[in-house]
Amino acid sequence: MNPDIINILNMIAYVIYFMLPAYLANVSALTFGGGVPLDFGHDFRDGRRILGDGVTWRGTIIGTLIGTLIGLIQGIISGNILQGLLLGFTLGAGALLGDAAGSFIKRRLNISRGRPAPILDQLDFVVGALLLSSLIVPLEPVLILLVLLITIILHLSANILAYSMGIKEVWY
Repeated sequence: MNPDIINILNMIAYVIYFMLPAYLANVSALTFGGGVPLDFGHDFRDGRRILGDGVTWRGTIIGTLIGTLIGLIQGIISGNILQGLLLGFTLGAGALLGDAAGSFIKRRLNISRGRPAPILDQLDFVVGALLLSSLIVPLEPVLILLVLLITIILHLSANILAYSMGIKEVWY
């Protein structure tokens, strides 16, 4: 096989492996969410909900725990348990904080829950994860760019699959 193709495939695999705590935290929050909203149902000063019903305490806590657990497993594999644990926590919590920030922005733009906000819907959690994880490890610009590109492709593919399986009501 062409060495350039192997290098590209290795980079893609590394990006997915690196972001796995964030990806799984994000999907876990959706899967196991529900219950009390993170904003406790309160409105912002503009009269609209701060975050909305889709961002919940249960989803945030479970998602962060899943991200942390994945990071711990990666730390055990790599031989650096503390870094894995911290990176898993920052990627997982950062993903959910980024998702909450995206919900906040959508509410300010008067975009209701479940309505599309292209790019924001795909990347809010990634930006949060990258920002928080940069406290633990330095992030090279090429890694950030690859994470953004690969995430858009994975996110849209996963959503289309979930929609076709009847798990999501919309394809985006």
